Amino acid sequence: MSESLKIPQSVFNSMIKHAESIQPIESCGYLAGNGMDVVEFIPMTNVDNARDHFSFDPKEQFAVVKDMRQKKLSLIAVYHSHPETPARLSEEDLTLFNDPNPVYIIVSLCDSSPIAKGFFVKKPTEHEVQVEEVKLEVI
Repeated sequence: MSESLKIPQSVFNSMIKHAESIQPIESCGYLAGNGMDVVEFIPMTNVDNARDHFSFDPKEQFAVVKDMRQKKLSLIAVYHSHPETPARLSEEDLTLFNDPNPVYIIVSLCDSSPIAKGFFVKKPTEHEVQVEEVKLEVI
């Protein structure tokens, strides 16, 4: 396992609350900061409004990235929830995730308590996918 992603408790709580607030629809958003230190949670709109996948609104994405740059923050993690399935990457997730830089966080709501897991996804070739779990350190 690689270096851990450090998430302030308040940011982690906001991410979980966001996921719970719109279930059974998948929630989604960004975590911003520097290096592997998260400082901000940015909830975003799932324009698909679906319980088994999500898509960002491109205009909202552009505005969020512009705001992060103005604050001198970087995109550290992409988060979405799995309201009815475990905190693991689905086949669709693996197909759609193409950027090897952010951590991909899945928040599962299928058990009595939410579970969050992080992953780096790399695609060295068109038909090869490498997944490495990243420890989420809530501080």
